[in-house]
Amino acid sequence: MQISKNSAVEFHYTLSEAGEQLETSTGSEPLTYIHGLEGMLPCLETAIEGKAAGDSFSVTLTPSESYGERVDDLIQRIPLKHLQGDTKVWKPGMTAMVNSNQGRHQVTIVKVGRFNADCDLNHPFAGKTLTFDVQVLSVREATSEEVSHGHVHSEGGCGHNH
Repeated sequence: MQISKNSAVEFHYTLSEAGEQLETSTGSEPLTYIHGLEGMLPCLETAIEGKAAGDSFSVTLTPSESYGERVDDLIQRIPLKHLQGDTKVWKPGMTAMVNSNQGRHQVTIVKVGRFNADCDLNHPFAGKTLTFDVQVLSVREATSEEVSHGHVHSEGGCGHNH
């Protein structure tokens, strides 16, 4: 089956810049998404369209095709209680997730105080030309429930009610 709108796709990826690996899903859980629901970078989604299980490919995206150009001085003071991540102690250079009116955003900690942190709102990969090496593991038609929820469900369901 080829990947098309409303396909449930499972894949591994390795992300690199100028040959230096930035992150990978290989060796851990693969990523899943429903094709065509804007859950992925549009240019990456275009590159994966039409592929099938077992296909591997690489695509290089410019900053304008991925996370945008860096904006200097895009620093905002955010209360520590609003930073989400796997730590209780925040330090400069760490990344955190923050909910805003525009959805969830990844920020980089610049400076930490007692109650607030100064955060760089640029995505950590902003301004970078990125290469994605992708290996498609499985493709199937998403269920109507998955499409309405906007994500792939595991065998036990999705764990939330709508």
